[in-house]
Amino acid sequence: MALLDSALYAFVTLNGFATSPVMLVVLAFIGAYLGGRAMEIIPFTRRIIERREAQAAAERE
Repeated sequence: MALLDSALYAFVTLNGFATSPVMLVVLAFIGAYLGGRAMEIIPFTRRIIERREAQAAAERE
């Protein structure tokens, strides 16, 4: 029961932070950064990015 109580307390605390407009902007920037890093790390998405860059380079020539 203590695990459930601490998990619920964490959600309530995060909900208090998330309702602040400043924190929403901070969380958005953190999410965008982590999403960009994930795109570079995951091999499948990296191949998609490389194909698009190669196609764009070929169109410029």
